[in-house]
Amino acid sequence: MSESASRVDLAAIEQAVRTILQAVGEDPSREGLAQTPGRVARMYAELFAGLHEDPARHLQVHFTEQYDEMVVLRDIPFYSMCEHHLLPFMGRAHVAYLPRGRVVGISKLARVVEDIARRPQVQERLTCEIADVLMKELKARGVGVIIAANHTCMTIRGVRKPGSEMVTSVMRGLFKSNLATRNEAINLLMGR
Repeated sequence: MSESASRVDLAAIEQAVRTILQAVGEDPSREGLAQTPGRVARMYAELFAGLHEDPARHLQVHFTEQYDEMVVLRDIPFYSMCEHHLLPFMGRAHVAYLPRGRVVGISKLARVVEDIARRPQVQERLTCEIADVLMKELKARGVGVIIAANHTCMTIRGVRKPGSEMVTSVMRGLFKSNLATRNEAINLLMGR
């Protein structure tokens, strides 16, 4: 069991799942469902592991580098859970930063996205939290984050509009205050 899973009350989740199954008219003891509460508990421990992680830890190892142009990592796949319906939303995050004498390995950017996505979330907050961690920990001159995602809470229930995509963006520092830098960042982030 992972450290994150050990911080989750698996037994409480299992009992809650049994209660839900009964409430919808199912028999949680029948063969096909008997192991479902345990599976769901372990799944939630995995999907919400980011609640017990500090994404800033990935940015502690950095390299002194006098590179002062944009660093962009596009198309970082992520999966998160909408906090309103506990249904998944998934998509791609695009991040950019303007270094101030320090750079990080690019895998660290993807790990930050992963940790923050693995929490009950809304896309707007996810976008802001990624930008804020990068800005603070990298002491960057600017940070930009754009996320495009599909939300199953909108595609499989309610309005039922599959194929719709929500896009959010956050700009910090020079990406917000300097129009030319902002436009360059948006073009690079979106692959134009």
